[in-house]
Formats: sequence, structure tokens, C-alpha cells
Amino acid sequence: KATLKSGGFLTRDSRRKERKKYGQKRARKRFQYSKR
Repeated sequence: KATLKSGGFLTRDSRRKERKKYGQKRARKRFQYSKR
């Protein structure tokens, strides 16, 4: 459990801030998405 701090924690935890996706300004904000 001591390994939390050593890097792996940041990338493993999906609940943390989402990583910026390719071709998008922010992680959450996508291009216009329409449910169809």
C-alpha cells in the first residue's frame, strides 16, 4: 500500500481527473455528440 505515492497511483486511478483525449481541448469536453 506504500506504493500509492510512487507514480502508479496517478495513472491507475480512473476516478481522478480524466486524461486529456487526443484532439480535444479538455478531457471531458468532446466534439458535438448527438445521441442517434
